[in-house]
Amino acid sequence: MRVNEVKNSILIVDDQEINRVILAELFKDQYDILQAENGEEALKIVNSDNSIIAVMLDLVMPVMDGMSVLIELNRTGKIYHIPVFIITAADNMQLLSGAYSLGAVDIISKPFRMCFIKSRINNIIELYRHRNELEEVVNENVAKIERINNKMVEVLAALIEFRDCESGEHVKRIRGITTRLLEKISADNPEYYLEKPSIEKIGMAAVLHDVGKIAIPDRILQKPGPLTKEEFEIMKIHTVKGCDILSQMPEDIMDEEVYRYSYDICRHHHERWNGEGYPDGLIGDEIPIWSQAVAVADVFDALTSPRVYKAAFDYDTAIDMINDGDCGAFNPKVLKAFNAIVDDIVNLRKANKILSVDE
Repeated sequence: MRVNEVKNSILIVDDQEINRVILAELFKDQYDILQAENGEEALKIVNSDNSIIAVMLDLVMPVMDGMSVLIELNRTGKIYHIPVFIITAADNMQLLSGAYSLGAVDIISKPFRMCFIKSRINNIIELYRHRNELEEVVNENVAKIERINNKMVEVLAALIEFRDCESGEHVKRIRGITTRLLEKISADNPEYYLEKPSIEKIGMAAVLHDVGKIAIPDRILQKPGPLTKEEFEIMKIHTVKGCDILSQMPEDIMDEEVYRYSYDICRHHHERWNGEGYPDGLIGDEIPIWSQAVAVADVFDALTSPRVYKAAFDYDTAIDMINDGDCGAFNPKVLKAFNAIVDDIVNLRKANKILSVDE
C-alpha cells in the first residue's frame, strides 16, 4: 500500500461480539475492520469515515435496530453507494423483504458458511466500486457540458447587450434577481414550487430573455428618445424572433430543460397578468411562472439603470411604479415575493455587487 493511501474498510454491526470476531477474521487481510454493537454506533461511524465500502448489518440489536439503520442510510443517500449485507438468523420473510426494499443487497445467514461469504461480498463490493466510478465519470461529463452550455449562453447574451449599448451587467443581474425571486415564490406558494436545480436553470435561461433583439434594427434599438407607435411594434417582435433563434440551435448545444425555459422566457417576458402584454396576450397563470419572475426582474433592472432613452429612476420610485401598475399588471403573489426581497437587491446594487445565485 502506498504511503498515505487509505485502506478500504468494512463495517461489521452486530450486538454479538462472537459474530463480529468471526467476520473480522475472515476479512482482516483484505480490509480495515470497523465494528459497532448497535445501529446508533454504526451510523456515527458511517457518517464520519469515508473509507467504508461495505456494511454487514444485524437486524435485531438494542438501542437501534438494523431496519432503522437502513431507513437512515436511505434518507442520506448513502445506501446507493455503500452495499449493505444483512446478518441474521431470522427466517421472517416479511422482515427480510423489508430489508431488501430498503436497499440491502444480500442476506448472510447465521450460522455463517465461510466458504461462500467472502466471494459473495467481494463480488458485490467490486460491482459497487465500478458503478461508483462510472457515476463519477458521468457526473464530471455532465458538469463539463453544463459549463460549456452556460458559457455559450453568457457569450450570446453579452453580444445582445453589446448591440443594445449595455455593459453586460444587466443580464447578470437579471439572472440573480430571477433566481432569488423564484426561490421566494417557490417557498411561499406550493402551487409554484420548483426544485433548486430547476430554479438555477431558469436563472441561466433568463440571461437569454432579449436574444431576439439581434433582429431589431439599430435605429430602433439605440434610439435615444421614445419610440413611435410603428417603431414600438417592430421592437415587440424581439420576443418572437428570440424563439426563432433558439429553435435553430442544434439540440446538443443547449440542455433541453434550459432550452424550454429560454423559449418560454423569450416569448413571454413581456406578457402581463391582466392580458395586456405581448405577443400572445396571455392572462394570469397562462404565463409560466418563470416568465412572470423574469418580467418583474427585467422591469426593475431596466427602471433603475440608465438607458439611451432615459435616465435611471431611484429605487423607491421604481418599486412604487412596479407596485402601482405603471409597468403593467403583475401576479400579486409574485409582487409579494418581490417586495419581500427587494431590500436585499437594492442593498447589493448600492454596494456595486451583482446579485448572483450564490449570494
